[in-house]
Amino acid sequence: MTSPKHIEVGTDQTFALIAQGMHYRFHVDQHGELVHDHFGSPAPALPPRGAADDLPGWGTRLVDEMRELPDSGRGDMRLPAIHIRHGAGHTVTAFEYASHEVVEGKPGLPGLPATWGAADNVSTLLVNLVDEEAQLSAVLRYSVFPKYNAVARSFTITNNGTAAAEIQRAASFTLNLEPGDWDMIQLSGDWSRETRQMRRPVHVGTQGFQSSTGYSSHYFNPFVALTSSTTTENQGEAYGLSLIYSGSFSVDVERFVSDKVRANIGLHPLHLSWNLAPGESFTSPEAVAVYSSNGIGGMSRSLHSLYRNHLSRSVWTKRTRPPLLNSWEGMYFDFDAAALYERAKSCAELGIRLFVMDDGWFGDKHPRLNDTTSLGDWFVNQKRFPEGLDAFVKQLTALQTKGADGKAQALQFGIWVEPEMVSPTSELYEAHPDWALHAGKRKRTECRSQLVLDLSKREVQDYIIKTIGDILASANISYVKWDNNRPMHEMPSPSTPHSYMLGLYRVLDKLTTRFPDILWEGCASGGGRFDPGILYYWPQSWTSDDTDAIERLYIQWGTTLAYPPSAMGCHVSACPNHQVGRTTPLMFRMHVALMGGSFGFELDVDKIDPADRAAIPELIALSDRVAPFVIHGDQYRLAAPETNWPSVMYTAADGKEAVLLAFQMQARLRIYPAALKLEGLDADAKYNVEGVEYTGAALMNSGLRLQWKSEDFQSQVLFIRKV
Repeated sequence: MTSPKHIEVGTDQTFALIAQGMHYRFHVDQHGELVHDHFGSPAPALPPRGAADDLPGWGTRLVDEMRELPDSGRGDMRLPAIHIRHGAGHTVTAFEYASHEVVEGKPGLPGLPATWGAADNVSTLLVNLVDEEAQLSAVLRYSVFPKYNAVARSFTITNNGTAAAEIQRAASFTLNLEPGDWDMIQLSGDWSRETRQMRRPVHVGTQGFQSSTGYSSHYFNPFVALTSSTTTENQGEAYGLSLIYSGSFSVDVERFVSDKVRANIGLHPLHLSWNLAPGESFTSPEAVAVYSSNGIGGMSRSLHSLYRNHLSRSVWTKRTRPPLLNSWEGMYFDFDAAALYERAKSCAELGIRLFVMDDGWFGDKHPRLNDTTSLGDWFVNQKRFPEGLDAFVKQLTALQTKGADGKAQALQFGIWVEPEMVSPTSELYEAHPDWALHAGKRKRTECRSQLVLDLSKREVQDYIIKTIGDILASANISYVKWDNNRPMHEMPSPSTPHSYMLGLYRVLDKLTTRFPDILWEGCASGGGRFDPGILYYWPQSWTSDDTDAIERLYIQWGTTLAYPPSAMGCHVSACPNHQVGRTTPLMFRMHVALMGGSFGFELDVDKIDPADRAAIPELIALSDRVAPFVIHGDQYRLAAPETNWPSVMYTAADGKEAVLLAFQMQARLRIYPAALKLEGLDADAKYNVEGVEYTGAALMNSGLRLQWKSEDFQSQVLFIRKV
């Protein structure tokens, strides 16, 4: 039970957030500044610190203080968390402590996704600050989740004056680290090679990464880990910073000449310049910081559990999802109702439980026959569906398939949409060209023959809510894949991306509230918007358009650094692979796809090898066994893809069972993999591994020696049961 003991407030204006394996401490100094003291393993009593005022040098005390909400212009020469241009023209801000309040539970953030929880799992400290000269006030929110060693933070700034102010920089969390040898780990990539881990030392100066695409993007993910240089997957200190936001962001890690490290995560300053009129307030997105003394894996498991239990709000978050087939790679735009029905019929016969109709089903005056037209015209193409969508869906869902319990059940139906975009060749654009993002009379840059709708406009939001809502209400639709296939260009103002994101969140809130039982999946040309903001509304996202099993091992490995495996959409595709041309065995592809919470297929089941087709029902049955471990369990990344023998393990929530997924990427002669040391087991217990008993200590300290054939692309799935 969380109780007031999880937030301690001293009479000397000291504050402590107390978690099971972490303390976060700061105090108010004699100048009214919030000064950071400790974030790490429990430290009940801190030794006294030297007075910053007495230190010699060019800078003032602010150069050396570890500040909770650093500004600039008063002697702190490092990058600030906030930068505000005031009505007088200058950018000097001086927030001072005024008061505080402790509340049980966690207040929501207006218009923004955020972690949530009741009094039994989270407590919140509200620190009120004022800048009398600028006539600004701020509320700094700290919420501690004791079970996960996590602190969530955001702030609200209110203009109490008569002149407008402009917020130019807004970092939601500032992480302060003492001098030491620190590394930073980021997730970088591009289309079809998302979330590749990159680890590098933190050098003197500023290093970091940003997304200026308007979205979180393929290029960089809104997450960074700071670790000791000696930290490994299962040993050492690791801090994770994760921004609950889906738009442009910035991560700045600065090692000052004093060797102290400051890391800021928040909105991208190029896409902010937020006008704060008199009487108005601005709220930053929430950021989460977690601490682990058990390596990078411990950090990941804290984020996984926190986000599954206190961020993602879908009813599907903790449910196993139906094995699906998406029509895209098997049919592309070449289909009509009759062809879709025949494909769905084949799926039902194999035990696939959800059939998803991808791009190409809409458009009347401009039918969607390819990717150059029709986006925005969200009504059914009558030539492809002469009897309408409802009649087609009724025919399809009358098909019977086999459920996880072995009993017959109706085939489910899903649909693809891309509501944030518009094609210049569309009825919507012909009627409302002003609804697309544009910068005055400058030319509008098309990508994939489409433009971005300006979701900062209320009328655009309402159009999407109505048209998509009408489609979903018109037939028995169980699943929606929501795509987004290009970045933002030619924005009317620097603040448009954030206004857009607030508009998008309103749209998602309205639709997911109206259709709570639909399984929603995010997609942005794959993993271009795989972020915590989206996870709040949708329980899963399409991890990458690259469905090659080898590439997916790297992509899925990196994704789970910050996100629960249950949130990953992972499918088996045809070979040779449509993206890289590689051929891998069906079993290998299947086992790689089992790493995610949503398992499915991207192929024509009628054109694959007959032996592979015959194996699909058995493989679906295997996915039914593995899925509960992925949805509910703890993940242990045992060996990375760089080792050639990657392996990952999922333990059940009660610790009684586990499943191990192991792979050999390439055959090696006279080179053998190291024994695979398992994790998360009871050392004193005995475990049955495929009919052989071992102690937990033996499995964790000595390990399993897996046997591999001299063939590329081998894989094994082993179930482990406590005796």
